[in-house]
Amino acid sequence: MTTIDLTLDEIHTLAHDAMMANGADAVNADALADIVMRAERDGSHSHGLFRIPGYVKTLRSGKVDGKARPTVTKKTPAIIHVEGHGCLAPTAQAAGLPVLAEAAAEIGVAALSLTGIHHFAALWPETEFLADRGLVGIACTAYMPMVAPAGSTEKLFGTNPISFAWPRPGKTPVCYDMATAAMAMGDVQIAARDGKQVPLGTGLDSDGNATTDPAAIAKGVLLPFGGYKGSAIAMMVELLAAGLTGERFSFEAAENDNKDGGPPRGGEMVIALSPDLIAGEGWQDHVETFMDRLTSLEGVRIPGARRHQNRQDTGPRAINATLVETIRDLI
Repeated sequence: MTTIDLTLDEIHTLAHDAMMANGADAVNADALADIVMRAERDGSHSHGLFRIPGYVKTLRSGKVDGKARPTVTKKTPAIIHVEGHGCLAPTAQAAGLPVLAEAAAEIGVAALSLTGIHHFAALWPETEFLADRGLVGIACTAYMPMVAPAGSTEKLFGTNPISFAWPRPGKTPVCYDMATAAMAMGDVQIAARDGKQVPLGTGLDSDGNATTDPAAIAKGVLLPFGGYKGSAIAMMVELLAAGLTGERFSFEAAENDNKDGGPPRGGEMVIALSPDLIAGEGWQDHVETFMDRLTSLEGVRIPGARRHQNRQDTGPRAINATLVETIRDLI
């Protein structure tokens, strides 16, 4: 694979210009470009520039409104709703997360539902936003059917990621962002692009046979991680991100999508909790005794540590050269 080095500013500019050239205004382009740059900065390549062609498809087809302005409503002091009016998720999150954080800090727990959005990015930016403000964050979103429930070979669930972040004042937070599928579809697609195999158990081909060929899985079906346990969590995400928000389940998103190759309309649920109010004074020291015990075990790596380590490097990032050329052709 041939790569080209781009600075973080160049990555941001490339994403921003691609959005602006295809119908987004500065507010929406900035929100999206920031998320894309941060993904590349942290090594989350499947949620960085790799996603830009899909974003552009949704703008060109008219499925996404690149000039939308989300509406924020406080249904109760602890329940916040953001209607995205067809925007990409980062724009709606930028409007709703500060309101959520303020509510949780005041009350102890608060929930944010986002509807009328198109989520195609990583989930950790939402939960890290909360952890950076001393709050516990949980976020999840559904997608389109790509994953077969345990015992089935028919896709019904999305890859249905879930993210969790725990604040550690003075230190980087604990934060994970994982698909409930054995592998995120973006990672499967990148493996196919780069000619690599994936582990057995990632998915099935179109005939229902287990395979390590990512291209065959992309045409077939992904499997949940951990069999019936991952399947149960994927079902939970469907209920939280669609049932609790009133937005579309994965199968409904597929039925109503225009199949332009970009993200469908759907919902997201974000929950914030305050350790200050729930656990009370001294929670930091109590938690750190646990973290010290955990990290003393040989071979243990704290979720999010590698991403935070990558973040310390402010230098250029090696980006797939063909991808860069593809994006430049969209401008």
